[in-house]
Amino acid sequence: MESFDPEVPFRDIPDRFLSHNHVSKMGAGLARTIKIVSGGEFMQYRSLGKTGMNISAVVYGGIVSTDAVQADSDRYVAWAIEKGINYFDVAPTYGDAQLKLGNSLIPYREKVYLACKTEARTAREAEKLFAESRKLLHTDYFDNYQMHALSKMSDIETAFGPGGIMELLPELREKGLIRHIGITAHSEDVALEAIRRFDFDTVLFPFNWMLHKKHGIGSRLLVCAKEKGMGILSMKSFVERKWNTESERYVSRYPKSWCKPIDAENTAFGLAAMKYALSLGVDTLIPPGNFESFSFVVNHIEECLANPYGEEDEALLNEKLAELAGMEFFSTDGKSIHG
Repeated sequence: MESFDPEVPFRDIPDRFLSHNHVSKMGAGLARTIKIVSGGEFMQYRSLGKTGMNISAVVYGGIVSTDAVQADSDRYVAWAIEKGINYFDVAPTYGDAQLKLGNSLIPYREKVYLACKTEARTAREAEKLFAESRKLLHTDYFDNYQMHALSKMSDIETAFGPGGIMELLPELREKGLIRHIGITAHSEDVALEAIRRFDFDTVLFPFNWMLHKKHGIGSRLLVCAKEKGMGILSMKSFVERKWNTESERYVSRYPKSWCKPIDAENTAFGLAAMKYALSLGVDTLIPPGNFESFSFVVNHIEECLANPYGEEDEALLNEKLAELAGMEFFSTDGKSIHG
C-alpha cells in the first residue's frame, strides 16, 4: 500500500489517500472527517465549513509558543507537524508568540494553514497590525484572518462603521493577502450580530462542556453558523473552571491559561470534555495554551473520534457540574466569558 508522504503539503491531501472507510460523520456534526496516515501517526482531517480547507481535528494555538525559548517553540511545532497538525492560530496579543511561532514555522509555511487575528476595530489600526503580523510570521498571506475577541456590541458598531475594519478585510481578501475572513468571540449575542451583518467564513467560540451543558451557551451560534456553512473552531473545550485566585494560576503548571485547564492526569474527565465539544458538531478543537494540554488533546483525539460521547461521559460531566458549581469561568447570565 502506498504510504503518505510527509513532504506533500497537508493542504493538498491526495485523493488516493481517501477511501470510503476513512470518511464518516462524527457526532452531531456535518463536517466530513478524513483519516490519513502521516509519519506513522493517525490524524483526522475535517472540512472547515465552506472554506475548502481540510484541517486537522486539533489546532496549534500560538500561545503554546509564547514565552518559550526559540528552541522549545521549534520543538513544539516540529512535534505538532509530526503528529499531523496542519492549522496554526496566533494573535498579536499573545505576547511574543508571533515572533517565536513565525520562526518555528519557516520550514513548514507552505505545508500548513496559518490563521491570525486582530483586536483592531478600525481599518487604520488593523492595517498597521496586519503588516506587523505578516513580518513577524514570515508570510505573504494568511489562510484565515479573524476579527478577534468580539465581546461588546460596540465592537460591532465600530468595526462596521465608517473607517471600521470591515472596510479593510474584504479588500485584503480581494488582493489575496488573506484567503478567508473569520471572527472569534466571547459573547454569543455579539457573534450572532456579526454574522448577521457579514458572510464570515469561520467562527471561533468557547464551546465548553460547562458553558453549553449548564447554560446552553453556544447553541444558537452553532445552528446559525451551520446554516451559513461556516467553519466552527472550538476553544475552551478543555477548560475545567475559573482560577480561584491569580496566585493559584501563576504557581500552577498553566500560567498562560486564562482559565484552569483540565489536568492531563485526569484522563476520563479530559476525554469526556473533548467528546462533548465534538458531539456538538464543531470542526476542530483548540487546546489551552500550554504544551501539556495541547499534547494531551493531540494524543487522545483519535480515541475521542472513534468512541463518541456516551452515557459514562454524561454521568462524569454531571458529577463535575455539581462539584464545580460556583466556579464557572463566565458570568452567571452567560454574557461575559473570560479569556
